[in-house]
Amino acid sequence: MMDSSMNLLVRRTASVVFVGFCGCVLLFLIAPILAIMPLSFNSEPFFTYPMPGLSLQWYREFFTSDVWQLALKNSVIVAVFSTIAASALGTLAALGLSRRDCPLRASITAVLISPMIIPVVVSAVGIYYFFAEIGLLNSLTGIVLAHTALGAPFVVITVTATLASFDYNLMRAAASLGATPVAAFFKVMLPGILPGVASGALFAFVTSFDEVVMVLFLAGSEQRTLPRQMWSGVRETLSPTITAVATLLILFAVALLVMIQWLQHRSERQKAATVALPA
Repeated sequence: MMDSSMNLLVRRTASVVFVGFCGCVLLFLIAPILAIMPLSFNSEPFFTYPMPGLSLQWYREFFTSDVWQLALKNSVIVAVFSTIAASALGTLAALGLSRRDCPLRASITAVLISPMIIPVVVSAVGIYYFFAEIGLLNSLTGIVLAHTALGAPFVVITVTATLASFDYNLMRAAASLGATPVAAFFKVMLPGILPGVASGALFAFVTSFDEVVMVLFLAGSEQRTLPRQMWSGVRETLSPTITAVATLLILFAVALLVMIQWLQHRSERQKAATVALPA
């Protein structure tokens, strides 16, 4: 009895120490972010504490500045179109890789996810020289294509994982009822794998919206995105407007992460419901 109580006390103590250690690590990682966010409400153009007063002037400057609004517009355009392209291409690639008769599956998968492994600057240099030959430098089209290549691997991974639990008997049943392969995909398979597609699309969107290295190589003065404008602002004129933009991006990223978590939980519930169905 004594040994059991002692073991329980040791386990609880170890659990508390582990949770405390993880909390300290997380606090260390997010402390710089927490320190920057209040500065976006500073009434003076200085990055100092204590702040002399509170003001929303830096947010007003962001929403009224033509330079920042052009950067926001470019970021949204690039992120939306690259997400659509990455979702479509990544889903098609995942469908092909999920087939049992797919030749060289491992090699193809390695090639498809290589943009996640290769340093972005290496990819940017290669894409720069390739786009220079075909005339896609200094254009939003070129940035969209480059970001599509960066975002597609996320869609491939999430959709492939979702397809692993998909019941292909549903597709056979749809075919037996006269549905064409395209109709069966949109009416049967796509609703079942939609959480995986949506999760991959969100990852692709965040990757594109937050990417700066590709834009530095491929964009001109009229194709500046928010990260590129922030990077230029840090180098040229350090303005508290950057802290306001950073705060908005942080809140936006948190909202997307919450949505991704919700989609993952929904996908897990669907898997559990599928497993629980009688054979």
